[in-house]
Amino acid sequence: MSRPVEKQEWFQVAAAFEASGLTQKEFSAQRGLRLSTLQSWVYRRRRQHARKVQQVRLLPVEVSTVAQASPALLEVVLTIGARLRFPAGADVDYVARLVTALGR
Repeated sequence: MSRPVEKQEWFQVAAAFEASGLTQKEFSAQRGLRLSTLQSWVYRRRRQHARKVQQVRLLPVEVSTVAQASPALLEVVLTIGARLRFPAGADVDYVARLVTALGR
């Protein structure tokens, strides 16, 4: 195998390692790469991926009282006017990802 030269090629190698199910030592030996080089690029890829995932945009919230007794719901009103209702105990991380995706 020819050695990767460009940053994007190294990120592809790091992604291939992540998907391989092998240890870093096994993968680097199989591909003829230095273990320390593979470790460095896997670290860089994970760090870059973590930055992309952790970007969260906060939205303004208006708190109001419930006019009538109803089953406990979580309601989110988007700036475009859409209302999203979730059952009590809904996964807050899921709700946040959904609101972020719809806000784009």
